[in-house]
Amino acid sequence: MTDPIIEASKVGFTYRGGKPVLNDVDLAVHPGQNVALVGESGAGKTTLLRLLLGLASPTDGTIRFDGTPLTRTRLRDYRRAVQAVFQDPYSSLDPRHRIGRIVAEPLRGLGLGTDPAKVAAALEAVGLPADTATRYPHEFSGGQRQRIAIARAIVGNPRLLLADEPVSALDLTTRVRIVDLLGSLCADRGLTILLVSHDLGVVAELCQHTAVLEHGRLVEQGPTSQVLGEPSHPYTRRLLESVPRLPQ
Repeated sequence: MTDPIIEASKVGFTYRGGKPVLNDVDLAVHPGQNVALVGESGAGKTTLLRLLLGLASPTDGTIRFDGTPLTRTRLRDYRRAVQAVFQDPYSSLDPRHRIGRIVAEPLRGLGLGTDPAKVAAALEAVGLPADTATRYPHEFSGGQRQRIAIARAIVGNPRLLLADEPVSALDLTTRVRIVDLLGSLCADRGLTILLVSHDLGVVAELCQHTAVLEHGRLVEQGPTSQVLGEPSHPYTRRLLESVPRLPQ
């Protein structure tokens, strides 16, 4: 297997004056292998995602990017390779700006200019017409706004997308379409995804590897088919049992 794009090694994190939120976490994301991070609210998923985004530093252990510890001096290279999509498409887009400016944000941040052709290509990749760039966020539905957020994330051709509950705020039909879009981007662009999700159906559809986080510790990880089909840890079994099922 190829070397991981990003790797957490023995990572722990404690907020100042608080109890540990993460303990001894080992997690690697390899190119072409989408990884799901699952667990109940409060398990530490968001904190781990913040560490992987370089927004905070671990109290213990190391975050590595391409085999080397992630430091402030490497953040620009890291931002070229790693982008994020968040849960709420309504709050993640600045209502004061046109879509073209919003999608171009990563290009400006990386010193790559604001090439309209790159913006148009990113919008096309998520199934939106080029004239979307001239409009404002309030003119779009929730699903369209999440497509715009994805276009912003991929405009600089990153290798890894960190997706925090990217479909949980959407209705079922729109959710399916966004999951299909993410799968297509992986196939067409060689994109790899680290997905934080409560939706095990989305996990099964998108991810080849699944890691289960309970109270800040990874209690189980492995191929998604194995973790969801034959879970070895009681906590994973409880998660699966809690998934609503239609009556027979």
